Amino acid sequence: MKKSEDVRVTAALAVDDTASTESRESVTDNARLAQLGYKSEFKREFSMIETVAFSFSIMAVIPGISSALTISLVSGGHVGLVWGWFIPCWFVMCVAACMAELASSMPTSAGLYYFSAKLAPPRYAALASWITGWANITGQVTLVCSIDYTIAEMISTAVSIGTDGSINLGPGPTYGMMLGLLVMHGVVCSAATKVLARLNLFYAFVTFAVTAGAIIALLVCPGENRVSAKDAFTLYENHTGWANEGWAFLLAFTVPMWTFTGYDSAAHISEEVSGAARAAPIAILASVASVGTLGWIMCIAASFAIPSVPDILNSELSLPMGQVYLNMIGKEGALVIWCLTILVQFLCGAAQGVDASRVVFAFARDNALPGSRWWKRINPRTQTPVNAVWLVMFLAGICGLLGFSSTALNSLASASVIGMYTSYATPIFLRITSGRNKLVPGPFTLGKWYLPIGSVAVAWVAFIVVLLCFPTAQIANADTMNYSVVIIMAVFLFASCWWVLSARKWFVGPLPNIDDRSVLESIDDVKL
Repeated sequence: MKKSEDVRVTAALAVDDTASTESRESVTDNARLAQLGYKSEFKREFSMIETVAFSFSIMAVIPGISSALTISLVSGGHVGLVWGWFIPCWFVMCVAACMAELASSMPTSAGLYYFSAKLAPPRYAALASWITGWANITGQVTLVCSIDYTIAEMISTAVSIGTDGSINLGPGPTYGMMLGLLVMHGVVCSAATKVLARLNLFYAFVTFAVTAGAIIALLVCPGENRVSAKDAFTLYENHTGWANEGWAFLLAFTVPMWTFTGYDSAAHISEEVSGAARAAPIAILASVASVGTLGWIMCIAASFAIPSVPDILNSELSLPMGQVYLNMIGKEGALVIWCLTILVQFLCGAAQGVDASRVVFAFARDNALPGSRWWKRINPRTQTPVNAVWLVMFLAGICGLLGFSSTALNSLASASVIGMYTSYATPIFLRITSGRNKLVPGPFTLGKWYLPIGSVAVAWVAFIVVLLCFPTAQIANADTMNYSVVIIMAVFLFASCWWVLSARKWFVGPLPNIDDRSVLESIDDVKL
């Protein structure tokens, strides 16, 4: 190694006094992070494969389809189930590709709101960061709530199946189970990074194995009750109440959109990943592609296993997918698959809890949350943001009170997707407008394709956000109304008022926490 290179590496090591035991790759990661304005506070224990497993686990395929099967069948029957999944996958890949480019260029836990701040015009950088950050936190916390409440509903369905329908748990016991699940997830998410990294390999393996097993069962077990290929792919039924058949089918797009949330997690844990500039974009793209493919195969398998859509929709079970298994393989077999599905959803919630806590930590690190000094603390024992973990669980528990109204809870799920995808689209929009010449490409770049792919991504998000605000029936009442707009607007009004009255005077966007300018200057030339 040349003498000049020795000097550069020594300067990079100064960013973190523990770096002497780290690999050259970790030194480069920490130098890159320092150039973004942050000192390294986590151990880089996630490998590339563990990062992919983390993103894959958050988008748990089988519980995502199982919990939202009703919407797919209502919005087109077999066509809504199969093609309502297939079509959105291609547009989501455009969003993922744009996000992968940004994560490769700026691998920091701040993620999306950091991207927005750096790509926006300087005058509006703080505001863009503020909007993106609050949208992402809204989506992250409500997604944790939606996942854990769904687990509780799945347990209720299992109890109903096991007792032949004699016991049907109401919203009170379901909410109590959700609180218990949040506590369990809080304990898991408070673990050290090394433990979390290894657990996510287990999460991904279980998720894939259970989904593959369910697909095989759905294809093999129906026997003569299996529908024809023509019906499985082309039989259309509109049970939405909307007169326009095309619009009714579009509502089926909400199902994959609920599943395709959380793949930004690879960006949010990038400060815990070795080789983050390469691992994060690969994790985003690989997880979205694999979930899209596996999910479509499962939708096809489920379509073959449903001879009568109205019969499934009229099921008394909390989640009608349980009825599909019950009709197909009987009570014992249905309980086995259903319990495994609950396990996958639980693992999904554990992964999502980690993701949400990293977003809260990063936003608090830039003093953008009430009580930021508490939420940005790193636990000295685990070296993870334990306080942020429990804040997420507490807020998710508050949101879970909406579960006493099934309509409000469904609206919460829509609100989580709107919040997440608004935070996804904002930096992508800035990338194709004011930030065209600002991005310093990382190892993964879209090159000249960033503009058409980014344009498609932004247009898709704009469309899906509008779609998610509509009720499932043309004539809405208190039981069918979609209150997601109310939930989103409540957060928007809070964040807006805080911005106007106070935050605009002191919030400047991402706040560097490296004070030694000589260190920053010395690492500028480190070969990244």
